[in-house]
Amino acid sequence: MLSQKSAETVRATLPAVGEAIGTIADLFYRKLFAAHPELLRNLFNRAHQAAGTQRQALAGAIAAFATALVERPDARPDALLSRIAHKHASLGVSAAQYPVVHRHLSAAIAEVLGDAATEEVIAAWDEVYWLMANSLIETERRLYAEQGVLAGGTWRQWEVIERTRETADVATFRIRPADGRPAPAFRAGQYVSVQVELADGARQIRQYSLTNAPDATVRTFSVKRVDAGEDPAGEVSGHLHDHVHEGDALTVSAPYGDIVLDATDAPLLLASAGIGCTPIVAMLEELAARGHQAPVVAVHADRSPADHALRVDQERLVSKLAQGTAHVWYERPEGDWPAERTGHVDLSGIGIPDGLQAYLCGPLPFMRSVRTQLLERGVRPSAIHYEVFGPDLWLPRGDGEGR
Repeated sequence: MLSQKSAETVRATLPAVGEAIGTIADLFYRKLFAAHPELLRNLFNRAHQAAGTQRQALAGAIAAFATALVERPDARPDALLSRIAHKHASLGVSAAQYPVVHRHLSAAIAEVLGDAATEEVIAAWDEVYWLMANSLIETERRLYAEQGVLAGGTWRQWEVIERTRETADVATFRIRPADGRPAPAFRAGQYVSVQVELADGARQIRQYSLTNAPDATVRTFSVKRVDAGEDPAGEVSGHLHDHVHEGDALTVSAPYGDIVLDATDAPLLLASAGIGCTPIVAMLEELAARGHQAPVVAVHADRSPADHALRVDQERLVSKLAQGTAHVWYERPEGDWPAERTGHVDLSGIGIPDGLQAYLCGPLPFMRSVRTQLLERGVRPSAIHYEVFGPDLWLPRGDGEGR
């Protein structure tokens, strides 16, 4: 916890820092990349930097962590950082990188706050940073140990043994370790990082959810091509679609991710939209393999049947469950499609069993809508878990959102 003196200073300055945190984050990244351009080329997601979403996520995380320290001083806000630690571990982040971040973040805070950045203020926010950093370092050290790798040494070479076209813009890759050693264990819902060398020499990294059963001897992941018309064009997704085929090698991390399917006998709702179906398919694989007996409600939303990746897999796996039901909505349906299943997901006509645990994955507006509907139906906030692809701009709040 914060020292009493620092807690008082942080509490007093939190409104000013909170108001300026976006500017601080922007300046921090500019200072960091000016001093270490290799980090932008080989570690940080250039598309997220261009869109500003990574800066928003950093600002939100710092503000949320500091708020938790002063509002709940007797509780360690470690849960707030779990998702960040898993992402860092999948990128191979090491403890040695935290002092570098501190140097440029501290300089950004001092520059933005100006005369208000007294020695006392800087010391208090330094304490916030190192409480956050040391918590992440310890969690990441544990995650590396669980995977049997050295801190920062998460990478292995894998071979592509099959590539399947799912839709016009989604491809599935089946991979196996190139060194012949067993594939590392993972839990349904987790992801791996994939590192590729682009035409300009940059080594960019992206995360992709594993889609097969956790006990499979190979690993599969599906990649949606991100076109320039949607966001900044997907550098890695485009490279994988255009240049990676059967027999090629890929640099892949150990599996990480804290939104995983618990070993529970509770009723479940698994809701996805678009390529958010990928972790849900892995969850369905695990539920089918272990003979889950409670109700499982699988909900999916997509643009059209032609855009619905892994549809056959979802249907096959739901049919294997003792009490599995599938509900699909399309924005642009084809043929004789029910009007009540056209457009956005509406859970009003779907039974919600008592004791339900829900897992959501998809665009933020979709997850907000489904979460709101579940809360209105009496589902506890702590029973609703969510996975975000990209920087988490929907941080958990004190009401248990997403946890």
